Amino acid sequence: MAQIMKRAFKYRFYPTPEQARELVRTFGCVRLVYNRALEERTRVYTLEGRRVSYEQDSAVLTQWKRTEDLGFLAEVSSVPLRHLQAAFANFFAKRAKYPAFKSRKKSRLSAEYTRSALTWRDGQLTLAKMNAPLNIVWSRPMPEGARPSTVTVSKDAAGRWFVSIFCEDSIRPLDPVAQSVGLDAGITALVTLSTGEKIVNPRHERADRRKLAKAQRGLARKETGSANRAKARVKVARVYARIADRRRDQLHKLSTRLVRENQTVVIEDLTVRNMVKNHRLARAISDASWRELRSMLEYKTAWYGRELVVIDRWFPSSKLCSACGTLQDWMPLNVREWVCACGASHDRDVNAARNILAAGPAER
Repeated sequence: MAQIMKRAFKYRFYPTPEQARELVRTFGCVRLVYNRALEERTRVYTLEGRRVSYEQDSAVLTQWKRTEDLGFLAEVSSVPLRHLQAAFANFFAKRAKYPAFKSRKKSRLSAEYTRSALTWRDGQLTLAKMNAPLNIVWSRPMPEGARPSTVTVSKDAAGRWFVSIFCEDSIRPLDPVAQSVGLDAGITALVTLSTGEKIVNPRHERADRRKLAKAQRGLARKETGSANRAKARVKVARVYARIADRRRDQLHKLSTRLVRENQTVVIEDLTVRNMVKNHRLARAISDASWRELRSMLEYKTAWYGRELVVIDRWFPSSKLCSACGTLQDWMPLNVREWVCACGASHDRDVNAARNILAAGPAER
C-alpha cells in the first residue's frame, strides 16, 4: 500500500535580472532578521536567564516592520524565525552547538516562501513580488496533482540558482525480496558487498585535483576585496560543485540499487568525524563520503519498505573468520588477504562484509 509523505523536489532555475535582484534583496532581509532575532535572544538569556519563544520573536518582528528604518522587512515572512527556533531547539537538546550569526559572505543564501507567498498554476511557480514565473529546468516530473506547501530558493557559491519544492508524494513500497547484503566501507573500494562484489571508489576529488589547485592558485594571486578575486572565488566554487555533484550522483545510483535488490542492508556505525583526524587518510575519507551514503540508505529504506541495520562500530568484522568464527589477535591494515587456521582463505574486505551481514540479526 502506498504511503503519503512530504518530500522536497530540487530543481535548477534561471532567474531574469529583475528576479535575481529581488531574490538577493530577500536573502539580505532574511539574514538581517535572523541575526537581529539571535542577538535579542542572546541578550535576554544572558541578562535575564529566560528563553524567548517563537511567538515573542514574531511580535518583535512585527514591531520592526512598523519602524521607519526597518520597514522594508515587511517583504519578508517570519520563516527565518522558524529556522532560529529549530536551531535553538537543537542546541537545548544537545544535538548542535549554539546558533551562529549568518555571514554575508560565508552563509548559504536562501529564503523560504510559504503557500501564501507563492502561486502554483499549470505547472508554473511564481513567487511573491514577481510578475513572471520562474524559468525552472524540470529535470524530473513533480508528483501528479502536487501542490507546493513550501518553496525554498537558494543560490550556491558557484552562482547557480535552485528551487526546492516541498509537497506531498505517494510512494509505493517495493515488492519484498529474499536477498540481504552486508557492506564494508573502504577507500580503494568504496564499498565491498558480502556477495564478493567490490564497488570501485571513483575518487572524484582526486580526479579534479589539478583543476582545483589551478583555480585556488588563481584566487590566491588576486587582491583581497577586488572584483577579480570575487570572480576567482566563483571559479573555485564551480570546481567544488562539479566534484560534489558527481559524487552525489554516484551515491544516489549506488544506494538506489542496493535498496532495490535487497530486503535488508547491514552496515557498520562508522565514526567519520573521528576517522578524518588521521591526516594521512582524511582527504580520501572525506572524498568517499560514507556518511552521505548512509543517509541515503536510511531514507530510501524507509520509503520503500526495506530495512537498514547498523551494527556496533567495535564489531571486529575484519579479524573474524566468516567460515569458523575464529577471532584473530592482530590484523594490520596492510594485510589484504589472509588464511585462517581452519584453512579458509579470505579477502579482507569481502570477509568483513560477510561478517557484517551475519551480525545484522543480532542488532535488530
